Amino acid sequence: MGVPLLQLKGVSRTYDRREVLHRIDLSLGAGECVALLGHNGSGKSTLLRIAAARDRPTTGTVTFDGLPMDENDPRVRARVAVVGDTAACYPDLTVREHLQLVAVAHGVEGAAEWIDHVLAERLLSGHAHALPSALSSGQLQSLLLASALVRPRDLLLLDEPEQRLDPGARRRLADLITAETDEGVGVLLVTHHAELARSVASRVLVLREGRIVADGTPEDVLAGPDAAGDSWLAGIESEAK
Repeated sequence: MGVPLLQLKGVSRTYDRREVLHRIDLSLGAGECVALLGHNGSGKSTLLRIAAARDRPTTGTVTFDGLPMDENDPRVRARVAVVGDTAACYPDLTVREHLQLVAVAHGVEGAAEWIDHVLAERLLSGHAHALPSALSSGQLQSLLLASALVRPRDLLLLDEPEQRLDPGARRRLADLITAETDEGVGVLLVTHHAELARSVASRVLVLREGRIVADGTPEDVLAGPDAAGDSWLAGIESEAK
């Protein structure tokens, strides 16, 4: 089986005596997509931040390719891409300039042609010279995805990337994630969207109050009832932004 690309062991996180995550174990291999579902406040985004080394666990360990995950490690910065909040955009850089900055930072060869390709793939070619303030919320989300696609990556961490996307854009997102895993990229996906998880994930984990309460194939988890006989999905999608 080899060393997992990403592994969390016994990860807990406490803020001001409030336990947000409780002893989470999670492993993800190359070419695998694991989807995390759960209600708002269940700990999904906290878990993703810890997986990306943007937050530290109170207990437990996080490793990337067998070594401690450290956001400042050049090896991690070169191989791990994170798509999170649209606030990460620079207000005075155009769409193309955002992608140029990422490409230069990662030493991408043939960056101009690759940027053109990514802009077309994300349907942003007509907005290449626009500032973030001129973009719709869905276009901003596409810019964040494009920024991840212009750089090398072995691990892709996605925090609710379907938010603000219309149905057509969500289908393109599903195609993108499938293409990534086909290329051997590991994907950790936080989502409220059951159909997206069903179409791209090899495993689905459901978080409730900081604990994993279901872990299995999409078919088993998304179709099965919880301990109270209700669907794991009850109310989750209605909380999406």
